[in-house]
Amino acid sequence: MSHLRLGDKMNIAKLMLCAALSLSMLSQVLNAQETERKTQRVPTLRAKVYDQLSRAQSFADAGKSQEAFSVLDEVKDKASSMNSYELAMMYNFYGFIHYNQEQYDEAIAAFEDVVKQQPIPTSFEQATLFSLAQLHMMRGNYDKTITFIEKWEDLQKATNPNADIPAKNLVLKAQAMYQKQDYARASGYINKAVAQVENSAEGYQVDENWYVLQRAIFYELKQPEKVKDVLLKLVKYYEKPAYWIQLAGMYGELGDEKQQLSVMEIAYQLDYVATASDIFNLAQLYYYHQIPYKAALLMERAMQQGKLAEDQRNLTFLGQAWSFAKENEKAIPAMMAAAALAKDGELDAQLAQIYLNQEQWSKAIESSQTALQKGSLRNEGTVHLVLGMAHFNQGDYTQALNELAEAEKHNSSKGMAQQWLRFVQSEKDTQERLQAGLSS
Repeated sequence: MSHLRLGDKMNIAKLMLCAALSLSMLSQVLNAQETERKTQRVPTLRAKVYDQLSRAQSFADAGKSQEAFSVLDEVKDKASSMNSYELAMMYNFYGFIHYNQEQYDEAIAAFEDVVKQQPIPTSFEQATLFSLAQLHMMRGNYDKTITFIEKWEDLQKATNPNADIPAKNLVLKAQAMYQKQDYARASGYINKAVAQVENSAEGYQVDENWYVLQRAIFYELKQPEKVKDVLLKLVKYYEKPAYWIQLAGMYGELGDEKQQLSVMEIAYQLDYVATASDIFNLAQLYYYHQIPYKAALLMERAMQQGKLAEDQRNLTFLGQAWSFAKENEKAIPAMMAAAALAKDGELDAQLAQIYLNQEQWSKAIESSQTALQKGSLRNEGTVHLVLGMAHFNQGDYTQALNELAEAEKHNSSKGMAQQWLRFVQSEKDTQERLQAGLSS
């Protein structure tokens, strides 16, 4: 199931930079600082530094990045007189502007400078550590992603040892482990994150992408039953066409073909079976479950609507479905069209069999001869057998015996050919005696 792999560049949420996102957030950081000062010694962000950072923020909000950098460079020139918190805020602004310009390596370097400054407010440091983890994830630095998440967790344990690890941390670690192809550890993290949200008293709904990641991990671990269970949740909470089709596919992989057909039929009623491959798969399911008429109708309708190409494969299956449904008059045009596209004689041989069943002896002979001319037949003896039967029914006993003798040379048709040889020879002898008696 190709739908189960995640891309190399993970889809991550907007970085939680916590500070410097807007002028209003500067005051929020100051308020957080005041709260933390009760429990730890954090330097003050002085007004003159605050004003300069506000100027830089104003330029950044206006899309004037160079002007913003110039202001920050002026601030940096006075770094020797700045305290740890002021330096951290300055580097945070550098990181934020680099991030907005998609200069991710520069953003990482700036944010790493943020956490080097000590002491700073714990909430500020944690937000920066999480941002660093996300950025390293985006850059494919999976080991560093885990390192910064674990630094976040160490800080959490130091300040609040009884607190649980947030689900978002677990998911990020699961993403990193998935990309490292350490699927067992990735499974542990994502399962814990999903369970944490599913069992929360607040009744939060698990993020769709978390389920998608969990499904991908279970798939890599070759746990189809668990993949199916996740898809059931995706269908329930995030009803998308792809999830229905994937769920049907998983039932098929688990060998539950009846449930596979049921899910596909529901998807079809919801108008989710739209692609050529999905339509053909549903038609095959109908055929497999002895419902050839629905298979043929689906194929025919899809071709008329331009959703399925009128190529050899589709026309052949359409003809076979109509034939299986005992609708030979509808099967013949489809098989004729398919046979005209085929380089070998296999489809002409099948068409000859249909003509024989329809008692259209001349057409059965014509199609059989075409099949032999094209060649590459899986069972040439059967074609000679059809020719023998058709010639017999036209009263041409000699030609019938010749064709049946050819059929007798092939193991797959030998037994049937011998029975027909005896029967035709008997009929020929009887006919000759009758003619001899009439002539005398």
